[in-house]
Amino acid sequence: MSVLQAFDGGHGEMALVEVARRSGLSPATARRSLHTLIELGYARVVGKRYVLTPNVLVLGSAYLRASRADEAFTPELKRVVERFGDAASVSVLEGLNILYVAHLSQQRMSRITSGVGVTYPAQLTSMGRVLLANLPSSRLDGFFAEFRAMKPTARTIDDPNELRAEIARARDSGYAVAIDQLDYGIAAIAVPIRDPQGDVVAAINSSGYSGSLTREAMIEERLPELRASAAALTQVLRRYPALLHSLKPVSPQTSIATGSEGAVLKTEPTTSAGSSPASRRSVAKEAASRSPAGIAARAPNRLKA
Repeated sequence: MSVLQAFDGGHGEMALVEVARRSGLSPATARRSLHTLIELGYARVVGKRYVLTPNVLVLGSAYLRASRADEAFTPELKRVVERFGDAASVSVLEGLNILYVAHLSQQRMSRITSGVGVTYPAQLTSMGRVLLANLPSSRLDGFFAEFRAMKPTARTIDDPNELRAEIARARDSGYAVAIDQLDYGIAAIAVPIRDPQGDVVAAINSSGYSGSLTREAMIEERLPELRASAAALTQVLRRYPALLHSLKPVSPQTSIATGSEGAVLKTEPTTSAGSSPASRRSVAKEAASRSPAGIAARAPNRLKA
């Protein structure tokens, strides 16, 4: 899975050394993985460079069919989009990123767009911040232990202390706003989606053009509608058990460590933010197995905050 995830919009075809570097694998392991993907029809080699084939889309569509995510989320997203004429999305927290699991838009503007399966750094997005705000303190500390500052715009919050304060405000208020954080022109507001037991499993947002939206306007006009949609989706999830189970945070899992004495089983706790390279790899592999839509649509499209 890490080899599949190494391909994105900026890396559509790669030499072996590039695949190994981006996947965090040794060249020998990466080569074996690529050969397996070629045999399964998910990749091919052109010259000395590897590319994915359209068959990878089957993996993402399998998740969408099995979870019925579109069927569950689209009615509420449609209601929000029809009300405000912009875009609405649902995402989950996967490692240091958010992963879009549903999206609907009426926008036709030539700027950053989102799509199912796209990931972006959680700290740059309204949905990411509201999801981080609902993490246990130990998991939030794990996120900041791996935090990588980035500043795609002059308005982006890249100071960890300032970001912690922003997340604390989201925790207190129950919503998060992001304006010109991921890219210029993007404004969004998000609230958490809870399961029937009250645990946060996802986030829903409404986004538009920051040139015509203010923070105050989004809070006054869009926040009540988003909260109503989030409450409705809590009840909807009762009817989609496979989807609900797929959205729940990753539980502790067993991984295999290979040493001089052979394979040894060990259990590592996995967190939403991850606290070590090993745990991040485990989270990424488990996330991919739970949400293969992330493989099918990883990224020529970019998402909205």
